[in-house]
Amino acid sequence: MAIKLTKNEQKVQKDKLKQYQRYLPTLQLKKQQLQSVITKLNLELEQKEVERVQMIGDLDDWVSVFAENQLFDDDKKLGNLVIPDTVICENDNIAGVIVPSFKELTFKEIVYNIDDYPLWVDTAIIKLREIARLDALVSTMRKQKELLNKELRTTSQRVNLFEKVKIPECIENIRVIGVYLGDQQTAAVVRGKIAKKKLTEAGV
Repeated sequence: MAIKLTKNEQKVQKDKLKQYQRYLPTLQLKKQQLQSVITKLNLELEQKEVERVQMIGDLDDWVSVFAENQLFDDDKKLGNLVIPDTVICENDNIAGVIVPSFKELTFKEIVYNIDDYPLWVDTAIIKLREIARLDALVSTMRKQKELLNKELRTTSQRVNLFEKVKIPECIENIRVIGVYLGDQQTAAVVRGKIAKKKLTEAGV
């Protein structure tokens, strides 16, 4: 982009440079914070996913009794006794990003006749609810990760823009204007000396 080779433009470029240099450390700090938070979140997410796999694996002990579930009438299968209702989240501010934070998963109140089921059903319902809660937590954490990664990309782009484009551009513009103004000043001095010499020679 062409710039005006004037003192006013030189001041504009210097002001811009100060502004970019003032904002850059803040952006760099935010980038570091986001990277740190995302690294921590990835570890927690990995742990929760392992926990989920283990929880489902623990159900292997129930395989024989769960097989009985297939014998129940369709309206009495376990799936009808564990129905998630509402995922309760709050908004948290993480490194300047508003993200959902999992609090609880509620279930629809299902009333059933205990005489219609064997004793293991009560424990099975508890375990299935635990898995459902963990699923909701993992889903919320993945949403957090998605939002934080998006903000990290935006912040990284801004850091790169300031570091690699805007700041070097201003420095170069200031240099070019400075050289031009310096040349103009030198030329003015030379012209002044020539004019003075001519006046002297003319005996004025």
